[in-house]
Amino acid sequence: MQNHLLEKIDARKEVKIMLSKKAWTMKMLAEKLSEVSGKYYSPQNLNYRLGQNKLKLYEMGYICQILGFKLEFTEIAGR
Repeated sequence: MQNHLLEKIDARKEVKIMLSKKAWTMKMLAEKLSEVSGKYYSPQNLNYRLGQNKLKLYEMGYICQILGFKLEFTEIAGR
């Protein structure tokens, strides 16, 4: 597989788009994520982890569920 064909996924950008569509703030998301996961997330820490690509997949799954989106993997035809 050639590396130049792979697109870098920017988690922070995707979450900010979802937040914008739902009119949520990072603070609201951090509070709800803390409630759902049982682990404390501050808005600053969550923003940092998103920017550094340090979120776990299950955390991104929680974020999507909280904001009403679906995290989905689909096979690319011809690969």
